[in-house]
Amino acid sequence: MSPSRAADPFAVLGLPAQPGVGDDEVRAAWRRIAAATHPDRADGGDPARFAAAAAAYTTLRTQFGRGEALADLAGITGPAHMGQRRRAHASPGRLLARVRQGRPVRLALRLAVVAAVSATAVAVAGRAPATPALIIGALTWLVLTARHDLAPPS
Repeated sequence: MSPSRAADPFAVLGLPAQPGVGDDEVRAAWRRIAAATHPDRADGGDPARFAAAAAAYTTLRTQFGRGEALADLAGITGPAHMGQRRRAHASPGRLLARVRQGRPVRLALRLAVVAAVSATAVAVAGRAPATPALIIGALTWLVLTARHDLAPPS
């Protein structure tokens, strides 16, 4: 795990760990800490705190980075398991509940598209080497996009 991911980057910059934190807030917090801790200051600054703040700013400077940091923080279970992600137990009952609470119609449409692409690949290419590749490609697309149609894990 890299140092920027080890600590809570929101706490390092003194920001609330909420989805609504904007670019300007992150930039202002970074500039405030950088001005107070920069190693080029006459008093020598605080190089360790400056480095931590720089790493936190690098993580949080984009909306995507803030989303990733929030997701990382959501995966931390508490002080006893500091730095470890929660392991979700994917039972069939939980998966069905996530499907029901999510967007089941869109998920069914995605499944139908994968079935149609797979059937078309078999009908057109037959036993050609491209057939399994096309089917695996369609299944990969399903796995990568279907999570948007499931309700968040509880």
